[in-house]
Amino acid sequence: MKKVITYGTFDLLHKGHIRLLKRAKALGDHLTVCVSSDEFNALKGKKAYTSFEDRKYILEAIKYVDEVIPENNWDQKISDVVDNNIDIFVMGDDWKGKFDFLKDYCEVIYLPRTEGISTTKIKQDLGMQTKAD
Repeated sequence: MKKVITYGTFDLLHKGHIRLLKRAKALGDHLTVCVSSDEFNALKGKKAYTSFEDRKYILEAIKYVDEVIPENNWDQKISDVVDNNIDIFVMGDDWKGKFDFLKDYCEVIYLPRTEGISTTKIKQDLGMQTKAD
């Protein structure tokens, strides 16, 4: 069985998130999604509109997702890959090169983002965030 993992906050779920999950799942047999915890988001200076528990609940309902685990810090990726026997690490190409250190442990693939949509754009459109945030 080929196992794939991806990471994100997955706040204000939109088409771009679903496309990423669909394409990630198509690369293997099992997709693990590692979701930033509320505490980790606070450390990053971010605040999700939706709580970790609700984001996890929503992701678990998506047919492409087999497992959801919390992301609590930047340094857990190697142990997540090793402990979960991951074959492929997937991220959006806006992170291109940032996770190449994982190539010692698994294949690393950066997928193109869906144009015209992002959580940041949704928050800006709703007046929840300024462009400087």
